[in-house]
Amino acid sequence: MKEPLVLMSDDPLINSLNFKPYRNMSPRRAVPFVPEDGQPQTMEVTTPWGAKLTVKKGDLLISELNSPDDVWPLEAHIFDETYMVTAPGLCVKRAVTLLVPLTDVTDGDEDRMVTVNTLEGPVTVRAGDFLLAKGVEGEIWPYPKAKFLKKMKPAV
Repeated sequence: MKEPLVLMSDDPLINSLNFKPYRNMSPRRAVPFVPEDGQPQTMEVTTPWGAKLTVKKGDLLISELNSPDDVWPLEAHIFDETYMVTAPGLCVKRAVTLLVPLTDVTDGDEDRMVTVNTLEGPVTVRAGDFLLAKGVEGEIWPYPKAKFLKKMKPAV
């Protein structure tokens, strides 16, 4: 079995990929992580595919309305730059998300495992099940293909 291919946001390969812009206008929950003094200032969350991500004090925990336990962390300044609060605890993403099939990185090998170094830690996924997303600061993360098919629309 091959070792996972490792991707960093500054990898020159990232700049050669043909990312396309998409929008997701579904409402989401946003809950700030603000532990009290004396409490742990970080915590781990586990994605549905088993990746462990680190949440830091001040990050926001984002989730889809129909999946409140499936949360992912987002740094506050990136949230401010890319989301719009629509009501207390609710938001929509106003920025486009740049996406490319992760198989573009693996020369079409859907079964190849890829470790994507996100801002919150490394995430290893099967290329055929994910797209590669790139954010406003060049940060990268794997985006579930099933979620892409349900939620994303091409930005025009």
